[in-house]
Amino acid sequence: MKLLERARPQILHLQPYSSARMEARHRGVMLNANESPWAPVGSDASALNRYPDPQPTALRVSLAELYEVAPERVLIGRGSDEAIDLLVRAFCREGRDAVLISPPTFGMYAVAARIQGATVIEVPLASDFAVDADALLAAVTEDTKLVFLCTPNNPTGNLVPLTLIAHLADALRDRAVLVVDEAYLEFADEAPSAIILQQRHENIAVLRTLSKAYALAGARVGALIADARLVALLRRIQAPYPLPAPSVSAALTALSAVAVAESRVRIDILRSERERLVVALAAAQGVVAVYLSAANFLCVRFVDAARTYSRLLEYGVVVRDVSHYPQLAGCLRITIGTASENAQLLAALGLREAAA
Repeated sequence: MKLLERARPQILHLQPYSSARMEARHRGVMLNANESPWAPVGSDASALNRYPDPQPTALRVSLAELYEVAPERVLIGRGSDEAIDLLVRAFCREGRDAVLISPPTFGMYAVAARIQGATVIEVPLASDFAVDADALLAAVTEDTKLVFLCTPNNPTGNLVPLTLIAHLADALRDRAVLVVDEAYLEFADEAPSAIILQQRHENIAVLRTLSKAYALAGARVGALIADARLVALLRRIQAPYPLPAPSVSAALTALSAVAVAESRVRIDILRSERERLVVALAAAQGVVAVYLSAANFLCVRFVDAARTYSRLLEYGVVVRDVSHYPQLAGCLRITIGTASENAQLLAALGLREAAA
């Protein structure tokens, strides 16, 4: 994979830390990790006194089956945030290299880059929130190592067409990793994943998470889907034990056949509620625009977003103020809740009849 030559030389030649759990070839009397031999006091969860596997095999296989890829192409981490941080640390030299983003978009791409001391190149989305491919490619420099795309985009909710992703990946071949963040893709009405492009475009890395559609935000379980050689490179700098045992257990439960089927039912409910809110909010006094969304949230522009935000708080409804984002002045991001939660939102906006 020629693209790996674009990674930091220090990382390519790094001798990674070898944890006790990685070196254990078989189970038996475990005296190699300086662990307590007893379960925690007051707990019958005996596994908690042992370090978890760095990349739990059962979970890796389950995620590989969910995303229809080979297990060696899956890197498990703490949500999508850890993968973003690992990519930036692996590819960007402080004061020399750059990442490219298209705001308004998820803020952690820029935060991770700035923590690393990398330059952040910004190519704003078009007025309709579409990715400007020509402007994006024109802004790529020799020092650009990562290009981030979020689809559906957070906080606008729009999808990036698969054809455009393929075009960008082809143009960036051997130049930069195209990181496609699909945290909300399950809500996008069966839209295909950029994972299907990876066979022809090895510079595409896809971010997925169990935080949204699978209701595990508190467990912090995510995955990077990429070329196996890129996964191996990132493992060099990942923490020895990235996921706590309870998070692994919760993820395996959420990925059982019964749980996945129920999650899909819930996703359908949220899609239906999303469409109901689009119609209802469009009729609300003080609403300027309700932007179509393929995610589990809506971006809504108000005549007076600050006043609306305060009014919702008075009614016990908390939304996200995104009016400080580029192009989103006057906008609030509203997560799709249960039918009763959405009814409370509409009632707070004076739409009691619509809420009923």
